[in-house]
Amino acid sequence: MKSHVYRPLWVTLGLIAIILIARFFYVPKDFGIGERGYMYGWHRKGDVEFWKNFKVKYRGSAYCKDCHSENYAKLMQSPHAIIPCEDCHSPAIDHPENPPKLQIQKGRELCLRCHYPLPYPTSGRANIPSIDPDKHNPGIECVSCHNPHNPLEGLK
Repeated sequence: MKSHVYRPLWVTLGLIAIILIARFFYVPKDFGIGERGYMYGWHRKGDVEFWKNFKVKYRGSAYCKDCHSENYAKLMQSPHAIIPCEDCHSPAIDHPENPPKLQIQKGRELCLRCHYPLPYPTSGRANIPSIDPDKHNPGIECVSCHNPHNPLEGLK
């Protein structure tokens, strides 16, 4: 064969060799889930203790239901049932130990993330009731009139 065939072949083999050598030095020795160490997983064996001690930042709505059953039951009956509690009440990383009560987000911006009118009929946003923030009680927090745990319950 002519050299125009061998040159790309040698370049390809050289690149493969460089990648394998770099992999040997770059990949940690404890990376792998198989007993022989060549099967790769999503973590290193040396990180198991790190992840056991890692604090979970978001706990999900199920975490809240035992202590806050009344609000949880109201929320599950409302259109806001699909929204996790921590979207409005901040992450529960240290709750109930510290702080004893989570910070509640009350700004209009939080509600307007979903209730701002958007003209996209195929996105599903048209099915969510929207408000014009410039005309609907400007300057007043939404929670001063609406109960976020059950917004269809009526005004406060």
